[in-house]
Amino acid sequence: MVETKPLGRTDVQVPPLGVGTMTWGDPSGLSRYTPAKLAYGGAEGADQEAAAFEASMAAGVVLFDTAAMYSNGASEKRLGELAHGTQALIATKFPPGIRATAADLPGALAASLARLGRDTIDLYQHHFPSRGVDIPTLMGLMADAVDAGKVRAVGVSNYSAQQLRIAHAALAERGVPLASNQVQYSLLHRKPETDGVLDACRELGITLIAYQPLASGALTGKYLAGGRPRGLRPLMPNFRGKGKQAVAPVVALLKEIGQRHEHDATQVALRWLLQQDGVLPIPGAKNAAQAAGNARALTFTLSSDELQALDSATRAWRK
Repeated sequence: MVETKPLGRTDVQVPPLGVGTMTWGDPSGLSRYTPAKLAYGGAEGADQEAAAFEASMAAGVVLFDTAAMYSNGASEKRLGELAHGTQALIATKFPPGIRATAADLPGALAASLARLGRDTIDLYQHHFPSRGVDIPTLMGLMADAVDAGKVRAVGVSNYSAQQLRIAHAALAERGVPLASNQVQYSLLHRKPETDGVLDACRELGITLIAYQPLASGALTGKYLAGGRPRGLRPLMPNFRGKGKQAVAPVVALLKEIGQRHEHDATQVALRWLLQQDGVLPIPGAKNAAQAAGNARALTFTLSSDELQALDSATRAWRK
């Protein structure tokens, strides 16, 4: 049985690990060429998505993260189909497009609820800050959605420490806690530790939801062993040239530590995040094996010496 904990200072209880579903769904038309599909090569089919969902639920990993923008709603629709009649917790995001304004939130929320086939969203997040969206105004609309029972908890994503404080203060005026800030965080991207975001989250009682916790798969080690990543990843720094060379000793350390615990590099990388105070990683899973493997990160604990070794080996990625 996986122990749950509050999401931020809300009454929403979540497991310590979630699932990112950015590549799920069957998009059509131009939606097939969205960043998620281009970067990761898409999912592995409806059957594999269902198997990943079932394996996650069986392991107690019942929090699934999506967004209206992922494949133009196809990810939300697929997740809604899989989660129908289950106890799955669903997190999604506004807006559906980059040109949206705060005034678009009520309509976008209604559309997300329809695609998900739900009356309430467990965590509704602002996907990214932009000049066209006034944060206090948007948070007021988010609070309205909470009051209407359409949203259980409010979160943000890709917010700086300053933006986080603005959102937190605006919601506090309505008596609504800011539950989370979803940002990129992994052993190969430790910027939240130095840009004030992680400190602000801890100070304000906000959960940091870590996306790309495996650095787009670079920390798994399978691409150092000859595997070729799908999508645009071969062009990313961690998968070529000096960047790839720099990752190799980190992966070697992950494997060495994993052998002591009878776990693999993926699970050690996730476990490092799980043992950071107030952090909830959401690795993606394209099939049952990946989902079950990710969940195994919940079954062991890293020692203080192992945590220190990983910290020392990846301090260059704190910049």
